[in-house]
Formats: sequence, C-alpha cells, structure tokens
Amino acid sequence: MALQDFNINIKLKLAALWTSVTLCYLYGDYFELYVPKKAEGLVSGDNLLNSPLNLFLAAFALSIPAVMVCASLLLKPAISKWLNIMFGSFFTLVMLLIAVTSLVLWREFYVYLALVESALTILIVWHAVRWPKE
Repeated sequence: MALQDFNINIKLKLAALWTSVTLCYLYGDYFELYVPKKAEGLVSGDNLLNSPLNLFLAAFALSIPAVMVCASLLLKPAISKWLNIMFGSFFTLVMLLIAVTSLVLWREFYVYLALVESALTILIVWHAVRWPKE
C-alpha cells in the first residue's frame, strides 16, 4: 500500500533548500573552530576576517542564503526564479572551489559540507529552472 503524499509548492521547496544550505554554512563555520590553531588565529587576528571590510563582505555574502529563505516565499515568481538561479549558481561555484582548495588534513569535514551545499544549491537552480507554469 502506497503512502499518501501531496505536492509541495515550489516556493516552499526553495525556502527549505535555502534553509538547509544556511544550516550547513553555520555547521561548517562552527566545526572549523575545532581545527587546531583556528581559535588562536581568531584571537590574534591572523585569519581571513582580519579587517572590518573582510568581516562585512563575509557577513554580506552569508546573509544572501538566509535572506533567500524569505525571498523565495515572498517575492513574485519571476523575480524569485531568477534570483534563485543566479544565487544558486553563484554559491554552487563558490562551494565547489572551496571543496577543491580545502583538501587538506583537518578540513575533510569542510569538503564534505561544501559538497552537500553544492548539491543543495544545484537542486535550487534545477527547481527554479523548472518552475511550474500556470
């Protein structure tokens, strides 16, 4: 006997995918704190986010997936579709680049999360491209 299921609206699918992407980003940054010498670099300022501009750029970049959760639900379909394609493609490329450059000891978790994030953003693009028509 088959279990009953229902169709999930495309906006809800995209919001759920962006939520998952955002959580993976958070987990990756949190787990990175356990990499040896990482906390020392944060205290000393010897890291990529060692200036107000770098901190702002990181905050801006990482706010996009979080904002896309809400934007996917609230924006008009045509605008939402293209923003999902644009940002989904951008974050896929960024995370694949990070995965390739992070293949070092103590960063395997980061590579794994980057690949999961890439799969999720590829799904975002795929769903947005296939947005149902009326």
